[in-house]
Amino acid sequence: MQGRIIKLISNDYTVISNGNEYICKSRGKFRNLHVTPLVGDYVKFDEKNHYILEILPRKNELIRPPVANIDQAVIVTSVKHPDFSTYLLDKLLTIIEFHNIIPIICFTKLDLLSTEELEHIKSYISYYKQIGYTVFENTELEQIKKIFQNKTTVFTGQSGAGKSTLLNHLDSSLALKTDDISYALGRGKHTTRHTELIPIYEGYVADTPGFSAIEFIDMTAADIRDNFVEFNQYRDQCEYRDCMHLSETNCAIKEKVKSKVICQSRYDNYVNFVTRKERRKE
Repeated sequence: MQGRIIKLISNDYTVISNGNEYICKSRGKFRNLHVTPLVGDYVKFDEKNHYILEILPRKNELIRPPVANIDQAVIVTSVKHPDFSTYLLDKLLTIIEFHNIIPIICFTKLDLLSTEELEHIKSYISYYKQIGYTVFENTELEQIKKIFQNKTTVFTGQSGAGKSTLLNHLDSSLALKTDDISYALGRGKHTTRHTELIPIYEGYVADTPGFSAIEFIDMTAADIRDNFVEFNQYRDQCEYRDCMHLSETNCAIKEKVKSKVICQSRYDNYVNFVTRKERRKE
């Protein structure tokens, strides 16, 4: 039979097929092939002996969170406790874009900001919308509910940003566990202990642990460059076709940064990402 893995706890895979759920084990051959079944995988399985027999081709996968065949990722981005980090947001956007997943940004905790802080954050919201990203505030629940239909969605972002809280507000029947923020650490406690696809508004959502460490695995410096979406609009204007927008002369991207067409923080984060990536090759 064919089905889809919707939950993994320990070594037990829950596979759904034709509305029925089966608790399956992974065959030993996957270890020999250095392949691990992931939540979100479409699989062939033995319905009598409850073994996963084959993993069907994936359109994408993430290592953290360990989910496959994702359509879109909601990056839940706190602006206070923990404070807003353009570095983390841009890193997630770049990696998600690289994996051919549609990123959606959701800002949380705007009610904790002063008037001046809110104005500052609104300028970022406006910029991310301008370069083509879908951006929500966590109070826009009815609009957010519409994104799930016929999609597999992963929620991600820094710990303590309010991923589980937002999901509970979207669907109170989920009753996902949440913990308070550890203010001494400036981050939340991990509350999600396993990976699971949860039915929601005619689609699936994965509630997964927050990223504590994420790197540009399998990405080159050029991949990082190519997944800064606003750079692609102007890169043909650079003097060099393979311009990395760093020390090259006549770089259109650097000129757009100077003229404030491209956000300074985006460019600074790009330089940081590429520089760190290149150092690790040495």
